[in-house]
Amino acid sequence: MVTRAELEAREAAALAPYATLSRAATREHPERESETRTAFQKDRDRVLHTTAFRRLEAKTQVFLSAAGDHYRTRLTHTLEVSQVARSVALTLGLNETLAETIALTHDLGHPPFGHAGERVLNTLMAGDGGFNHNTQARRIVTELERPKGEYAGLNLTHDTLDGLNKHDRAGLSRPSLEAQLVDAADALAYTAHDLDDGLRSGLLTHAGLRELPLWRDLTAGAGIEGDTLTEQGRRTLHRRLLGTLIRDLTQASHAAIVASGVDSPGAVRAHATPLITYSPQMRGCLRETGAYLRENLYRHWRVEMQVEQATRTLTTLFEALVRRPSMLPPSFRARAEQGLPRAVCDYLAGMTDRYALDVHANLTPPVGTPGLWLR
Repeated sequence: MVTRAELEAREAAALAPYATLSRAATREHPERESETRTAFQKDRDRVLHTTAFRRLEAKTQVFLSAAGDHYRTRLTHTLEVSQVARSVALTLGLNETLAETIALTHDLGHPPFGHAGERVLNTLMAGDGGFNHNTQARRIVTELERPKGEYAGLNLTHDTLDGLNKHDRAGLSRPSLEAQLVDAADALAYTAHDLDDGLRSGLLTHAGLRELPLWRDLTAGAGIEGDTLTEQGRRTLHRRLLGTLIRDLTQASHAAIVASGVDSPGAVRAHATPLITYSPQMRGCLRETGAYLRENLYRHWRVEMQVEQATRTLTTLFEALVRRPSMLPPSFRARAEQGLPRAVCDYLAGMTDRYALDVHANLTPPVGTPGLWLR
């Protein structure tokens, strides 16, 4: 039987000197570590068993979760980020388990209806600290999930928690390479799968995408001609896009790490610039692709209708619950003593698309129709 000590020794022997080792991990609440799992394996397992992780299955990525069985959800996006992060981590000699754990945790704080829902909650909470899904993810694992009675949260390692400080790093050193990798893998995954889902839905067209240099290069490399695309062609281009992005990210990051001379996790944190990066040419291609997606997919009229639905649903629920907090479930009602708007926001952010729509329908039934709870 392989012990934790042996797993830690394998890490020390096999990983690059700039990788984060689990044997150095610490927690806010000291506890006895597993005999057969590293600290980062324990973190990963705790995240996987949370209610928040299970709910990702029914939360929007771009299209409402009810729009179709084949579009990405927040859960499948998370799993794709994890796959990319693990793959690159192995190649660069980083701690694969830490990268996987941060990837599985990074989107726990997303509310229903994707980024549209996040913008709505941020507006509604403008006078009470706002709302950000990264901050909410950390709030979930340090406060809202309570598997143990003696303290709030999952008691994750500080390395995992630091990986969730994606944007707000005031007063903090640069994140580990594993955390930097998850940030890059997140952007890589949603760029690739949003293009794929956009084509699958018909909101994007192959002919339109050919104005992008990146798409033209992929098409030429695959030997695909013309302005129409078959189902097999779409799958081929998605696969080649993932391979191209992962290869560029891996090679450019390796070159940056070597050039920097970093030889420890501490040196990484003290380094002036991020070391997980793309080549300058690929960064330019990704900026162009991101701008194209914003204009032609995220602002498509069909997606805008979903945004309106999200706005009406969350605004109605927020205002109703703040006005009548007795409608909150007991656990959130208890938290209202520390601030009612934040308790309502926590409740709404944890909802799936389907549940938010159901509760909204119950509060606003057609005239003459009793609410669901009254039937």
